[in-house]
Amino acid sequence: MLQTTIQNTVRCKGIGLHSGKQVEIVLRPAVADTGILFSVHTGSGSSFITPNPNLVVATGLATTIGNGQDSVSTVEHLFAAVRGMGVDNIHVEVRGNELPIMDGSAGPFVYLLRQAGVRELSKPRKVLAVTKSINFEQDGKYVRAFPHDGFAVDYTIDFEHPQIGKQTLSLEITPDVFMDELAKARTFGFLKEVEYLHANGLALGGSLDNAVVLDDYGILNDGGLRFADEFVRHKMLDFIGDMAVLEAPLQGRFEVYASGHALNNAFLRYVHENAVDYLEERVLEPAAGKVEEKVFTPVTPEAVPAPA
Repeated sequence: MLQTTIQNTVRCKGIGLHSGKQVEIVLRPAVADTGILFSVHTGSGSSFITPNPNLVVATGLATTIGNGQDSVSTVEHLFAAVRGMGVDNIHVEVRGNELPIMDGSAGPFVYLLRQAGVRELSKPRKVLAVTKSINFEQDGKYVRAFPHDGFAVDYTIDFEHPQIGKQTLSLEITPDVFMDELAKARTFGFLKEVEYLHANGLALGGSLDNAVVLDDYGILNDGGLRFADEFVRHKMLDFIGDMAVLEAPLQGRFEVYASGHALNNAFLRYVHENAVDYLEERVLEPAAGKVEEKVFTPVTPEAVPAPA
């Protein structure tokens, strides 16, 4: 199995969740073994960030990465799209200190990647494979990992809200599964929390246009939900994005209960710091007779419907 990158440069603008201001990103092809590379453009120049678990500097509302000089917020939805679509190497230029929230899902980023096209490079793919079981638990919430040839997630959430309750979803993540089952699932929040954040100058870009918002009894969005269990689907999407902070794609089977960005990163830091015990770098050579992962050719904007 060969490494991949995007075929063409694509860009988009949108509102930042934190600032409420317009931000812009440019996605560019990258050579083999680059991984996910960020360049942050500021008034005084540019700085680079190659994500790893220790460069996650904040997990409130969203995942933020930083290099001690500059930071980029709300990276998890793009990360999820990149990993979910099987893109190994990509250069992300950011103008502003956060990524656009778009519609609150990874759907618009999948749309961008499909416009760009995904192509193979000449080097085989490298992955970090879980080699033995891990049970990482905090305050009754947990992430458990097991060896597995692929990336599979069994995710459970449990909210004391009549529209959510307990939801469980199990998926083996492939590009088709990610596009069909997860990409369009939106982030969600509660009205009283949104009102508090806005009153304190936080989440200024958050609205019904980019999140599912609930009051004490129901859903405030006119269109309702995109999936009956959209809440657990988005949590799984976030988990995929948070696991993409590693330097290479992660392989394993994961059982997750009630986790969020903070616990996801704490788990990943633990595994990263104890990699000699739990992870093994593997090179995925194409197997005889095995169907290769789908590689997407560029499409025109009209050929793929924009996410709702």
